[in-house]
Amino acid sequence: MPRITPDLRTRKVWFLTGSQGLYGEDTLRQVAEQSGRIAEELGAALPVELVWKPVLTDTDSIRRAALDANADDSVIGVIAWMHTFSPAKMWITGLDVLRKPLLHLHTQANVGLPWSSIDFDFMNLNQAAHGDREFGYIQARLGVARKTVVGHVSDERVVADVDTWTRAAAGFAASRSLKLARFGDNMRYVAVTEGDKTEAELHFGVQVNTWGVNELAEAVHASSDSAVDSLVAEYEELYDVVPELRKGGDRHESLRDGARIELGLRSFLEEGGFGAFTTSFEDLGSLPQLPGLAVQRLMADGYGFGAEGDWKTAILVHVANVMGSGLPGGASLMEDYTYHLEPGNELILGAHMLEVSPSLTTSRPRLEVHPLGIGGKADPVRLVFTADPGPAIVVALSDMRDRFRLVANVVENVALPEPMPMLPVGHAVWKPAPDFHTSAAAWLTAGAAHHTVMSTAVGLDAFRDFAEMSRTELLVIDEDTTLPRFQESVRWNAAYYRLAQGI
Repeated sequence: MPRITPDLRTRKVWFLTGSQGLYGEDTLRQVAEQSGRIAEELGAALPVELVWKPVLTDTDSIRRAALDANADDSVIGVIAWMHTFSPAKMWITGLDVLRKPLLHLHTQANVGLPWSSIDFDFMNLNQAAHGDREFGYIQARLGVARKTVVGHVSDERVVADVDTWTRAAAGFAASRSLKLARFGDNMRYVAVTEGDKTEAELHFGVQVNTWGVNELAEAVHASSDSAVDSLVAEYEELYDVVPELRKGGDRHESLRDGARIELGLRSFLEEGGFGAFTTSFEDLGSLPQLPGLAVQRLMADGYGFGAEGDWKTAILVHVANVMGSGLPGGASLMEDYTYHLEPGNELILGAHMLEVSPSLTTSRPRLEVHPLGIGGKADPVRLVFTADPGPAIVVALSDMRDRFRLVANVVENVALPEPMPMLPVGHAVWKPAPDFHTSAAAWLTAGAAHHTVMSTAVGLDAFRDFAEMSRTELLVIDEDTTLPRFQESVRWNAAYYRLAQGI
C-alpha cells in the first residue's frame, strides 16, 4: 500500500541571500556566484529541494520574496544568509509578513582565511561575521521565530542541523494542511484526550471533525471479496500468520473481517483527503471488530492515529511520520502501560490494546487473533512484535487551557529481558532518560498525557524545531534533566506563555 507521507524532494526551501547596492555590481555578482555555490553544496545534502533565489538588496524585493514564499504551497521554509552587510531595516517588512518557517544560516563562502593575500576587497565581500549579527538583531527585536545554525556548509554538524530543521518544516507544513477524521468521541470521563479543536485549527492548522462510525462501516461492508482476497494474500506474504487465521483455519473469517476494515478505512480516508484519524472502542457501530491490524498498517503508511478519540496524539503521529520520511525507523501511538521496578534497572513497558505501528520493528511481525475484554465485538486481529532496541523519543501533546504543551522524553528501547509469550500486542520496552524516577516525576509534574507518539526515526531536535515553528510550549526530559530545574521550567513557562498572549 502507498505511504501518504510526502517524498520530501517534492518540498522546497528557498535560499535567500542578503546584501545591498552600496558595494556595486562587481561585488554583487561575486555575492550571487558564491551564494549560489553555498546553496548548491548545502542542497545536495538535504532531503528537500533547496532553491536559490537572486540576491536581495532592498526592502521591496525582500517583502516580495516573503509574500511569494507564503503563496507557494510547495515551499515549506526559508533559509536566509547575509553574505555581506545587509542593513536590517530593509528586512522589517519582509520578516513581518513571512509566514513560513525561517532558518538563519550564519556561514561564509570560505572555510579558512587567505592570510597572505587578504585585503579590504576581500573584507568587503565576506562580511557575514557582522552582517548576520545585524540580521540577528532585527529578528530578535521583531520576535521572529527561527532556528540559527552556525558554521560552514561543509561541516557535517551544520548539514545535520539544517536537515533536521527541513524535516521539522515538512512536519509543520503537514499539520497546516492536515484533515483528521474522528470516528466516535473521546473515551467517556477521560480528561487528557479532550481539547479545544477550534484552537488547534488556529494554532496548528489541522481540521478536526467527526464522522459517524456507521459511515465508516458502510465503506467497510462495501469492500469486494476479490479485494479482500488480495489483501489477505498480502498479509500472508508479509507476516507470520497463525494457522487458525490462514485459509481453511477456524478463525480465517476474522482475518477477512480485519482486511475488510482496512480496505474500508483506507478508502474512506483517501476519498476524504484525511491524513489522520481516531477510533473509540465505546463506539464501533456495525463494525465486526475493533480496528487493530488496519490501524497498525495505516500508521506504518504514514497516517496519524489516536486511540479512544485522542485527536491530539493522532496529529503528532502524522507529523512524526512526515518528519521521519525516508529515514529508518518509524512513528506510532504509544502508551506507558506498566513498569518493571527492579532497583537500578527500572523499565517501562509501552503498548496499547492493539494499535502499535510495525514501523517500530525490522523483525517479521506475527499476525494473531485474541480476545479483547472491551468493545463488545468479535476478537480482533493484530500484529504482535517488539520494537527494535535503540534510541527513541516519546512525545505527548496536552491542552493546558491557555496553550498547548508538548512534553518530550528521550528514551532507549531495549531488548526484552525475558520472553513475553502471553502478551498478544505490539509493544516496546525502554529506559527513560535521565532515570526512571526523574522521568516519571517530571512527566507527572508537567501533566503530560498518557498517550504519546514514539518516534525511532527522528529525535528531540526535530521536535524542538517543530515546537519553535508552531510556537508551542515544549518541556524536555533528557539526560540533563533534574526535577528541581524541571519544576522551575514549568513555573517559568506558565508566566511566560500568559504574558506572551497579551491582554
